[in-house]
Amino acid sequence: MNYASGIIGNRTHAEDVVQEAYIRFSAAGDGRQGKPIGHPVSYLYRIVRNLALDWTRRSSREMSGPVEAGEIAAVTAATPSAEEVLLYRDELRVVAEALAELPERTRLAFNMVRLEGRTLQEAADRLGVSVVRAHQLVKEAVLHGARRLDEHQD
Repeated sequence: MNYASGIIGNRTHAEDVVQEAYIRFSAAGDGRQGKPIGHPVSYLYRIVRNLALDWTRRSSREMSGPVEAGEIAAVTAATPSAEEVLLYRDELRVVAEALAELPERTRLAFNMVRLEGRTLQEAADRLGVSVVRAHQLVKEAVLHGARRLDEHQD
């Protein structure tokens, strides 16, 4: 869920993507005539990634159509207030400080996957670790940032 949500930016839509990915994953296992999937976790993540990227592309195409008069009000309503901008900047500062506290390898894995949009495989290759370890490093960074945000809000 977190992986799909990070790509899509919306947890509700990420749930739909993960459900579709599981259906496809299950169907792929059934259609392999008894042959096991070599790396099932990697395979499932690839399905989730592809579906999430497809959803994002489809969503952006739908949103890039002509702007109607009623949509202008919706866009204006979606613009954050000055207070929200300050809050977001403060949260961004907390997350940036949290990332600075991490070991270099963990920070690099996070930056490559979450900020640069690289695959876990690319991050793993660059860092000289397995894909599973690259995923663990990214997860550690995300959890560390979330803990710092929680502490900051208390």
